[in-house]
Amino acid sequence: MNKNSSNTMALTPNTSNKRETVCIFGTGDFGRALGHKMLQSGYRVVFGSRSTQVSSLIPKDAEVLSHAEAAQKATIIIIAIQRQHYHFLAPLAEILLGKVLVDISNNLKINQYPESNAEYLAQLVPGAKVVKAFNTISAWALQSGTLDASRQVFVCGDDMEAKQMVMDIVRALGLTPLDQGSLLAAQEIENYPLQLFPMWKFPIFLSLGLTAFFFFYCLTLDVIYPYVYENKDFSFLIAISIPNKVCPILALILLALVYLPGVLAAIIQLYRGTKYRRFPDWLDKWMLCRKQLGLVALAFASVHVLYTLVIPIRSFVRWRISSYTVSQALNNKTEPLDTTNAWISDSYLALGILGFFLFVLLGITSLPSVSNNVNWREFRFVQSKLGYLTLILCTAHTLVYGGKWFLNPSSYKWYLPHAYMLSLIVPCTVLVVKFVLIFPCLDKPLTQIRQGWERNPKYSE
Repeated sequence: MNKNSSNTMALTPNTSNKRETVCIFGTGDFGRALGHKMLQSGYRVVFGSRSTQVSSLIPKDAEVLSHAEAAQKATIIIIAIQRQHYHFLAPLAEILLGKVLVDISNNLKINQYPESNAEYLAQLVPGAKVVKAFNTISAWALQSGTLDASRQVFVCGDDMEAKQMVMDIVRALGLTPLDQGSLLAAQEIENYPLQLFPMWKFPIFLSLGLTAFFFFYCLTLDVIYPYVYENKDFSFLIAISIPNKVCPILALILLALVYLPGVLAAIIQLYRGTKYRRFPDWLDKWMLCRKQLGLVALAFASVHVLYTLVIPIRSFVRWRISSYTVSQALNNKTEPLDTTNAWISDSYLALGILGFFLFVLLGITSLPSVSNNVNWREFRFVQSKLGYLTLILCTAHTLVYGGKWFLNPSSYKWYLPHAYMLSLIVPCTVLVVKFVLIFPCLDKPLTQIRQGWERNPKYSE
């Protein structure tokens, strides 16, 4: 770090007000970054290392001693080494008796060992007070002053006093400690940094699968079929026309999939007559990733808008308009305005604009910075009431635009329905079932069930 930067200057403590001494076992990247941050926060730092030779990488105000000597100088010892090197701690068990050992290690894969690293450390040094912390913070985050990284530090341990001491250090470093309970939570804390967008996996894989299916479906109907039967080359449609069909289809289906699990949950609760039984695992996971599904749907809708805006400047569209104009001039005939088509065109455009506006509103309110500033009733109104209105508008937009293909025999190429017909299956199903559920004969008992009433109290266990 640049010692002349404003960030460093702001964190440099008053040397007349030093805190207690903290020992760090390990002089790797994280150990050095943590030691540097602690020195800036006013702590005395002593490193325990296999080699006591002073290195230029070690912060100049820190002391480097052997493991045994360093451990004797501090009550809190941070173990900044990997689990496979813990064996040297066993001979130090007498020196570490009663000390607070902070395990910050991570593994290479989830559940790599039967027990967590922190629990293994507690077994190896039974007389010490082991606390799990700092494993969710990177060396880069410490070096950058945590200005561009997460400030949350998960902390767990069996000894409350030891855990409180570690949480005080976390706060002193400008970070936010989150108490996760006893040392049994260490396994989950260690698995957390290894998870790669856990809530995004299902939405992304689902959207990729649906994108591939509808792309090849439209490719078959719009490019392959004309080439086989009419010997016409429409391969240029792959660039804009087909993506501009796939994107709105995906946006509508994914938006419907956001509200489908809620409808299924209501049906299950009505059938069971209680809310005190768990939903199936697949439904629980589905409901947890609804926000991500909605954001992916918004991304597809936004791309659809961009594709639509470039349609007038396409070469194919300009050629078709000029050809139509020349044809009217040669025939000395002007087609009158078809007010029916004008109404249909303006209607589906208006529905699309309104639907996209509400879609964007739903996306904005799902952001933590916005959702944290509204109460539960306001959030539910936007995400539920306005959400269903968005689904209705987007479904109507598709119905008005693609309705002409339902009764047109020429649209069934190779006996396959138009892609827009397939896109309406899920949203129409959701809207129909939701409409049935708002009938008083179903809505009233469902409301009672969600307030705690049970048809059969035996499930209240």
